[in-house]
Amino acid sequence: MKIALLGYGRMGKAIEKIAVDRGHQIVLKVDIHTTNYALDNVDVAIDFSSPDAAFGHIHSCIENGVPVVSGTTGWLSKYDEIISYCHEKEGAFIYASNFSIGVNLFFNLNEYLAKMMRNIEGYGVSMEEIHHIHKLDAPSGTAISLAEQILKNSSKEKWSLEDKSDASIFIQVKREDEVPGTHTVEYTSNVDSIEIKHTAFNRTGFALGAVTAAEWLSDKKGIYTMKDVLHL
Repeated sequence: MKIALLGYGRMGKAIEKIAVDRGHQIVLKVDIHTTNYALDNVDVAIDFSSPDAAFGHIHSCIENGVPVVSGTTGWLSKYDEIISYCHEKEGAFIYASNFSIGVNLFFNLNEYLAKMMRNIEGYGVSMEEIHHIHKLDAPSGTAISLAEQILKNSSKEKWSLEDKSDASIFIQVKREDEVPGTHTVEYTSNVDSIEIKHTAFNRTGFALGAVTAAEWLSDKKGIYTMKDVLHL
C-alpha cells in the first residue's frame, strides 16, 4: 500500500517503521510545519496528529476518497460531523482511542466485567491512567473509552477527574517520564478489590494495530471500529 502519514511525531515514526517492515510505502509525511499537501497516489492515510489538526486531516481524506485511520484524541466534539460527512461521501473511516490489539482485548474484558458488576452491591469503581509527560490530553482517550463502557453498564452518571462521589467514576491521571500508557480499572468493596490492568511496554503495539487497521480498511467503504478489524 501507499500510505500517507498525517502526523510525524513519535507515533508517526513508529508507524513508518512497522509499515515499511511489512512491505508498504510511505508516500506522504505531514508534520506541524506542513501547510499544504496533496493526497494523490495515496491508498490509505493514518492520522496521529494533534487535536487541532485531526479534523482537517480526516475531512480532507474523506473529501478526496482516501480511506483514513485516526488515533488522534481530543477532537471528538466534531466526531458526529465527520461521521455524517463520511456517509455523505461514501468514504472509509476507522477511529480508535487506542489501536493496540492488547488494549482492544482489554476493552472487551472491561465491558464484560462491567456487565458482571452491574447488579452486585457494595462495590465502587475507579480508574487510573498513566502516560508520558508529553501527552496533550487528560484523561487519555483510552481512559474515556473505558469509562464510557462502564457508564453504559452501571448506575454511574459520569466520569470525573475530581468528583469521588458514588455517582461518578473517578479517574486519576498521572504524567510520568516516558510511560507509553498504563490503564487500571478497580472495583473496591469493604472486604476486597477486583482489578484489571493493561500496561504498554512501548509504542510498537499501537503502531502495529494502526497499520493492521489501515491494511484492513484500504479496500472498504463505511465506518468501522477495531472490533471489526479484530473480529471481536
